Amino acid sequence: MTKTILKAATGLIVLAALLVVPRYVESPYALHMMILLFLSVSQGQSWNILGGYAGQHSVGHAAYFGVGAYTTMMLMHAKQVVPWVGVWAGVAIVVVVALVIGSICFRLRGPYFVLASIAVAEIMRLSAINLTTLTNGAEGILATEIPAFKIGERVVTDFLTKVPFYYIGLVLALLTIAITYWVQHSKLGYYFQAIREDQDAAHSLGIHITVYKNIGLVISAVLTSLAGAFYGIYVGFVDPPTVLGLDVSVQIMLICIIGGMGTLWGPVLGSLILVPLSEALRSNMITEGLVKIGLVSADSRIGLFLKENLAHAHVLLYGILVVLVILFMPEGLMGFVKKMAARRNREAV
Repeated sequence: MTKTILKAATGLIVLAALLVVPRYVESPYALHMMILLFLSVSQGQSWNILGGYAGQHSVGHAAYFGVGAYTTMMLMHAKQVVPWVGVWAGVAIVVVVALVIGSICFRLRGPYFVLASIAVAEIMRLSAINLTTLTNGAEGILATEIPAFKIGERVVTDFLTKVPFYYIGLVLALLTIAITYWVQHSKLGYYFQAIREDQDAAHSLGIHITVYKNIGLVISAVLTSLAGAFYGIYVGFVDPPTVLGLDVSVQIMLICIIGGMGTLWGPVLGSLILVPLSEALRSNMITEGLVKIGLVSADSRIGLFLKENLAHAHVLLYGILVVLVILFMPEGLMGFVKKMAARRNREAV
């Protein structure tokens, strides 16, 4: 009982702190990093429902991310539909797409399902490139202005600063965490875990495997679509590589693999590692740090090589990170933390 109260109090304190961050943090860059963190948490939790709890390791979630982003941006750009309406059109399309994909791909298992999910994402990417009348092809869609959010005649926010995006990202992250918590503690979640552990045994117990896989896919795809729509509105630009590329799907997976699949807080931990790492690579902070501490000279061949290439080596470093996690922490950071806590409790006894 005491632990439950302590956890609830800690959660409320963290939530209160997050709510007041924009009041005391004026740096746009700091708010930008927090928005990226919220987006990453949303992506990870979305994938976690299907990949972590149901055990269906999709490498094609960029398809749902891209559909959400493209639908919202296309409606806003071509039809002047406000994004908070267009996002629900994206959700509706994603539900249909997920059901069609699930009815086909869930006939496969293991690596065959993984390959099928990659193929689906590639079909979506190539479609976005070639359907130029809808998607503007490889040039992408640029939103020059986001309309103000109004209730009646009253302007609630005009999206001229990062603050409204911060709160939208926070709500989206909390929503995905809440849904994951509900799934984890519901009968649906137990069905998912039974399917993950042994599909044949689950079927013999009367669990309709295909139906529940599709339910998991729809929930996961809808949440991923919301994250994609938020990304499109926040960045103001979408094109096939940025929202439908294979690296998008891989990065979504890595959030859970590193943090811990099938756990509530695994995607949060994974995001806390991957977002700063990605930003450090993009801005060459790692190379600058190595130069400052004297390990590498800025004018040396190694220094120049790192400065020119390290910013584009994020996929390579992600791969190295995954190998290290699989070798030394196969259950992710959350699994490692739980093992260390259990060992400490045994030693205390």
